[in-house]
Amino acid sequence: QVQLVESGGGLVQPGGSLRLSCAASGSFISIGAMNWYRQAPGKEREQVAGITSGGSTNYGNSVKGRFTISRDYTKNEIYLQMNSLKPEDTAVYFCHAALNNFPLGWRNYWGQGTQVTVSS
Repeated sequence: QVQLVESGGGLVQPGGSLRLSCAASGSFISIGAMNWYRQAPGKEREQVAGITSGGSTNYGNSVKGRFTISRDYTKNEIYLQMNSLKPEDTAVYFCHAALNNFPLGWRNYWGQGTQVTVSS
């Protein structure tokens, strides 16, 4: 069974840092783009960062210069290094990946989410 599992969330002070991880596991042929999204209560899910299979990255405007997405191709994992955290970064962070698996082809997969709380 193909699945994504996030880890690394928690409580952090404003200005602090956290590093989130997302591991893809199961039987799949290849991995396309992987992304981090977040969703705060009462708000729409927001794309935070993305990374393509070739390593190209993109970031939401609210996190540019503070967050960094990276990928470990040997482990099928992505990471989100979050620095200079602000209270408005508080949300559940979700990992997303496009995975090619037989016989379904390319499909979107989501992790369960990990809570990030930025508070003094």
